[in-house]
Amino acid sequence: MTTETADQARARAASTYNAAADAFDDVQNTFWDRFGRRTVARLDLRPGARVLDVCCGTGASALPAAAKVGPSGLVIGVDLAERLLERARVKARHRGLSNVEFRTGDMLALDFASAHFDAVICVFGIFFVPDMPEAARELWRLVRPGGQLAITTWGPRFFEPANSVFWNAVRDVRPDLYEGFHPWDRITDPAALRSIFPDTSVERLDVVAEDGRHSLRSPEDWWTMVLGTGYRGTLEQLDADARRKVRTANLAFIREAGVDSVDANVVYAVASKAEA
Repeated sequence: MTTETADQARARAASTYNAAADAFDDVQNTFWDRFGRRTVARLDLRPGARVLDVCCGTGASALPAAAKVGPSGLVIGVDLAERLLERARVKARHRGLSNVEFRTGDMLALDFASAHFDAVICVFGIFFVPDMPEAARELWRLVRPGGQLAITTWGPRFFEPANSVFWNAVRDVRPDLYEGFHPWDRITDPAALRSIFPDTSVERLDVVAEDGRHSLRSPEDWWTMVLGTGYRGTLEQLDADARRKVRTANLAFIREAGVDSVDANVVYAVASKAEA
């Protein structure tokens, strides 16, 4: 993948996920909520806590965090994609959560004082920033002494075997786009995730890899996943004929190979900051 500047990476991520918003919360794409909840469950959140969730999407981790900190607490969700945030606000209203707010913003340009939050969360987002250690340092700055920073990434073999079929089909119609946008592959194992955390003031760092699968009820389920994830950025660059060919190749593979699930491996990291 060509090296991008921070501005280019920001623009590409915003464009991709604004486009993916229409399928992001489809019933097939429950993995967003599943891993958001599991990340929050790893944190020691108390009633009244202040929480920041960057790259919050439609609230997969922000909403369960808001439920956990209660009415006296506050959760702020930040994302580059305004269309995802619109959906998050609707979900918060439907759940009666008035202690969560969603803002458009960039994790590297957050206007918050140091040590402002009891917990900071970043699920499936750190890999969009060209300099991941820099991003982790900025998020760590916002954690109060005794607080926690949770970063969750995809693990190895992302959505295989269907992932490889998708990219091979793209290569057949647009070789220039072959694996052009797959930043989640930059950090997929515990050692790599551990390495981006700051060396100072970390009292404890727990990093856990979790293997899993995500079920497909039909070949069309895989295409719904394509539409509601980062693959969408590549699809948006294809004309109608090329997109139809990619879709046909993907569905044919799922059907003929009898694929009924894909890899959905993740890596969780939670760092606890030493008390002052």
